[in-house]
Amino acid sequence: MRTMTFRQRGATLLVGMIMLLLITLLAITSFKLTKGNLQAAGNAQQRDQAISAAQGAIEQVISSTQFTSTPANAIPNPCGNVPNTSCVDVNGDGVTDVTVAVTAKCVSAQVIPAAALDFTKADDAGCLLGAGQEFGVEGGASNNSLCANTLWDVQAVATDTLGNAQATVNQGAAVRVPATTVCP
Repeated sequence: MRTMTFRQRGATLLVGMIMLLLITLLAITSFKLTKGNLQAAGNAQQRDQAISAAQGAIEQVISSTQFTSTPANAIPNPCGNVPNTSCVDVNGDGVTDVTVAVTAKCVSAQVIPAAALDFTKADDAGCLLGAGQEFGVEGGASNNSLCANTLWDVQAVATDTLGNAQATVNQGAAVRVPATTVCP
């Protein structure tokens, strides 16, 4: 019973070609989806690297001894001799992958009242020695200590050198300084 008509063989060929076309379309679609997912993962990785580089630059600025006196030039070895700029080599190939520009802005400076300090703490005791007296009223002390609290807004903008993608990180910082220091 192997009798098959010519029409039946043609229908089998047609169904086989349609199935082959559907499988080919399915394969092409899966490759395109995979490529899109890889691009999304790569972009997320670049963003995370830029954020990490920005956070590192902020830490470098805040840790600098120049931070409160010259906040516009707080990074000791700036990238390309541009003040407050950091170059980061993410993959270790010796080429800069991310450039970070940092700006530090003093928001406020407030002298600490002597009554707010704890005499038993070494940091606070240094603020109490030799508290001065204000002029105008003889014998009237100002009740201010020798220290002030400053609040800073530090912003880092990291730019990926390959794709020019940017990530911005803001961080606040509180720094105790001599009471004579004003916000620059």
